[in-house]
Amino acid sequence: MTVVLTGKDLTIEQIESVSRHGEAVELHPDAIERIKHCREFIHQRLEAGEIMYGVNTGIGEFSEVMLDKEQTKNFQRYLIYNHAAGIGDPIPIEQARAAMLLRANVHSHGNSACRIEITQTLIALLNKGVTPVVCERGSVGACGDLAPMSQIALLMMGEGEAFYEGARMPADKAMAKAGVPVPGLEARDGLATINGSNVLNGIGCLSVADIERLLKQFEIATAMSLEALKANMKPYDARLHEKRGFQGAVASAANLKSIMNGSDLMTGKAKVKVQDAYSMRSTPQVIGAARDQLRWTRSQLEIEANGVGDNPIFLPDEDLVLSGANFQGTPVSLPIDTLGAALCMVCVLSERRLNRLTNPALSVGLPPFLTKDAGLMSGLMLSQYTADMQIVEQRILSTPAFTQSIPAAADQEDFVSMGMNSAMKTRQIIELAHGVLGIEFMAAAQGLDFRDYSPGKGTQVAKQTVRKHVEFLDVDRPLYKDHNTMKDLVASDEILKAVESEIGELRTY
Repeated sequence: MTVVLTGKDLTIEQIESVSRHGEAVELHPDAIERIKHCREFIHQRLEAGEIMYGVNTGIGEFSEVMLDKEQTKNFQRYLIYNHAAGIGDPIPIEQARAAMLLRANVHSHGNSACRIEITQTLIALLNKGVTPVVCERGSVGACGDLAPMSQIALLMMGEGEAFYEGARMPADKAMAKAGVPVPGLEARDGLATINGSNVLNGIGCLSVADIERLLKQFEIATAMSLEALKANMKPYDARLHEKRGFQGAVASAANLKSIMNGSDLMTGKAKVKVQDAYSMRSTPQVIGAARDQLRWTRSQLEIEANGVGDNPIFLPDEDLVLSGANFQGTPVSLPIDTLGAALCMVCVLSERRLNRLTNPALSVGLPPFLTKDAGLMSGLMLSQYTADMQIVEQRILSTPAFTQSIPAAADQEDFVSMGMNSAMKTRQIIELAHGVLGIEFMAAAQGLDFRDYSPGKGTQVAKQTVRKHVEFLDVDRPLYKDHNTMKDLVASDEILKAVESEIGELRTY
């Protein structure tokens, strides 16, 4: 279904649909009228000779430099040239598409004062599959994502590079092949294209979508480990968590009970301890805390996705231009950053369960390192090493970026969010989480194969899905292939889809 931009109701689901799956985009008719109305407003003020920041003045430290008519005409081009100053490999196509979509949605408010052709070109590029080449590093997340967004803005002049039909090529060639006209840049158009936290927020929105599914998979792996470790099921009773009141913990406990429904551990057929270790019975509280953080992060990012992140902001109906700092990335960099740290925390808990599965002193009768011939065979001993290494990397990446401001632009921009760092390192934490979780899935499946009681329906389906890709470790073999297979399996969401197909959809919040 086509995503219609109004500036008010864009969701993370729609952002993912457009960015990853090529869903069509269009402007709401009211948005078109608002954009045109605002452009007429700025045109009249320019004709009257009024001074407006970033239109007929320089920007940043040069905000007091006034531009004449000829300079105003050329300024937007030089602005984009100067700011297209990133470095490094291109960001993934889906991330650039998310940024373009978010910028078009900002324009739909009618407060950016660009020509309608600029917004329509962003949408045409999305619909025709032309994606600007955008370097991954260069944004400090204040004054918006100026460097990466400027590489998008280059296409408004038919310059820069783009990906089209699987190839990287000059932008003018890609646009010509796709039939997208080059609109050119006039007064205000360039700054209206780059002046917002759209790249970091787009990356963050895709991360939220991924982590929502990932936390469900952590609960599935948890259920498998709990059943392999003969867990006491009482800590997952909904009444326990409802008494405390944290929404995330209630949802997590409910998911665990749903996955393990029908298990012999619930019916009393298998004898269990009176009380388990924290890494087992604290799972709803820990994953629940991550869910609560995730819910807040989603809220903040969707507010930003539907807000006006320009400077200045043009209010034509009030005959007013307001200059401020709505480009500042902190309101989204902080929740994105904290979400990455929360995911690291969940991975630490996963590794502790892995430790219990492989440690014969803690595994409630499972063989050492989950191998039948311990001593000759080492089983999954080294799998824990691999998980541990990834977690240390996650911990390093969990150091906040939002406290790392370095002043820039001759101290005119003396506090910046470093939100692009927040977004990029959270993506890295997600990638590492696939590896950590994949190893727990593999170990939990191995542990369940040594048990003679029946696990829950969801647990059985999850184990069967793992076994489609990784065989039981009967004798030692090189495990790097299994680890990478499991990492990719987690990233594919295949286990989650199989479990939800069997027992119904798990709760997200």
